[in-house]
Amino acid sequence: MHLLIDRVTKTYPGGTTALSDIHLELGPGVLGLLGPNGAGKSTLMRILATLSRPTSGRVLWNGADVATDPRPLRRVLGYLPQDFGVYPNLTATEFLEYLAAVKEVDPRQVRRRIAELLDLVNLTDAAKRPLSGFSGGMRQRVGIAQALLNDPRLLIVDEPTVGLDPEERVRFRNLLSDLSGDRIVILSTHIVSDVEAAASSIALIDRGRLLAHAAPEELLRAVEGRVWEWVVPSAELDAAKERWLVSGTVRRGDGVHLRGVSAAAPDPRAVSTLASLEEAYLHHLTAGREAA
Repeated sequence: MHLLIDRVTKTYPGGTTALSDIHLELGPGVLGLLGPNGAGKSTLMRILATLSRPTSGRVLWNGADVATDPRPLRRVLGYLPQDFGVYPNLTATEFLEYLAAVKEVDPRQVRRRIAELLDLVNLTDAAKRPLSGFSGGMRQRVGIAQALLNDPRLLIVDEPTVGLDPEERVRFRNLLSDLSGDRIVILSTHIVSDVEAAASSIALIDRGRLLAHAAPEELLRAVEGRVWEWVVPSAELDAAKERWLVSGTVRRGDGVHLRGVSAAAPDPRAVSTLASLEEAYLHHLTAGREAA
């Protein structure tokens, strides 16, 4: 199982470049595609899902160009887009039965598969309810179930935890980790904690450019010795935020305790501390923008 994103660029009519020379080589595991809103993540997901074509470059699935023949990839693809929609008059079971037929799931397996997936996303009790009465989080869980209907080898999920409550978010992160052993999973998000909990590798993307692709540990090593904690009076907080890349603040009796990323100590009393993945992300994002 092998997915190659080979120097993919996407330019829209009018000249806007959404992706620029993206190159990634992926095998089984969870890739966290991390970047701010508007970075180009959804554009890349649509290309990988064969819903859009790159302006230049190729996507190869097991060595075959998906632009030439998308059918081999589509047969083993599960996709949850960011703007997933439902048929409101259908029940959850009816909706999944319809999509199972579209995906050509073995009819003998459909009922059992749907029951398993509804249990997996904690919707068994709502299986016979019309989707019009579902909350946003419940609809998102139906979307997760439909992406898994055909037991995909390539699973693409775009901002999947939007609308989920904290318990559902943890459940979904655990699900992704469990699924990753024998398939390629691509989790696209701007939420660092979702990636931190599930991803075996992380690709950082900003303004259509790939800034880094590495294991979480490698990204953290790149920011070692660059994360600091120090204290400033409340009156100096705004000035500190303008001068330094501040990643966190906590107000206490002796002032505002700051965490921030800097090559040198931002204050004589600053203490070096262990970096978080969010701070590694901020470091690479800032460095990438400064180098552009």
